[in-house]
Amino acid sequence: MSPLTLTGSDDSSFSLTGYGVELLRYTFRSAAAASECPAPYLHPLRTLGGQVVTAHRPHDHRWHKGLAMTLSHVSGENFWGGPTFDASAPGHGYVQLDNVGRLRHERFDVLECDGRELRFAERVTWVTTHGEEWIAELRTVRVHDVDPDTRTWVLEFGTALTNVRGRDLDIGSPTTAGRPNAGYTGLFWRGPRDMTHGTVLTDEDLAGEEAMGRATSWLAYRSPHDEVDAASTLIFDQDPANAGKPDHWFVRSEPFPAVAPSFAFHEELILPAGETLRRRYRIVVADGLWERDAVNEYLGEHPW
Repeated sequence: MSPLTLTGSDDSSFSLTGYGVELLRYTFRSAAAASECPAPYLHPLRTLGGQVVTAHRPHDHRWHKGLAMTLSHVSGENFWGGPTFDASAPGHGYVQLDNVGRLRHERFDVLECDGRELRFAERVTWVTTHGEEWIAELRTVRVHDVDPDTRTWVLEFGTALTNVRGRDLDIGSPTTAGRPNAGYTGLFWRGPRDMTHGTVLTDEDLAGEEAMGRATSWLAYRSPHDEVDAASTLIFDQDPANAGKPDHWFVRSEPFPAVAPSFAFHEELILPAGETLRRRYRIVVADGLWERDAVNEYLGEHPW
């Protein structure tokens, strides 16, 4: 059995390799342009079969970076990148503003891999375009249950966002700003182009984009790949200990694949000064096209 190992570490990123496959690369100091909201991100993510299941800087949205923590609308600031939706703007409502911030890596409190798991705890400061520090984040990531028999591995992503602005923060999305079915904010996955037109499943009897804006405990996105006789499934699962009901899903299978559990899809969330918003999710990265029963069985056998 090949252990998990940290490889390719430098002053801006590191990789995790298992069973001869680079499962992920984490870039914690981004060299992205200011308009793309430089921020830590995970790309590529790969299945144990070696299939890449993230996209980085796609031509349609250069600010999409694999799997990343974002906030699209925060009291007038954009911690997402690209244009901001404004219903009063002419045309389609998106306008490039001088409001794009950045997420600054401060340090790792923990970064360790024991051969079976990767764990890290990272301090990240959310800085506005004018240099004001608004959010202090403690980010925790754990990779575990890497199983060559089931061809699966699990990435847990936790975030604790503390408002250090000194005033309330209004966290919203394009939908809260007036655009229907565009409630993206929070942890955001952008899939590769060959996973466009994939299949969406949930723990309820919802399929495809019927899941858009709905709150279910898990959502799975699956798709075959180009060039190779292979397919992948990603299961996005919400920790039942998260405050309140499950977050609402932003999900698209066209014109590009994307999934985000949004805590401000339909309504703004107010984060009072000094208070902390906590969320935890896990993503099961699997080879093959999984059915709903298989997802439920796996999650039942691997409880939080």
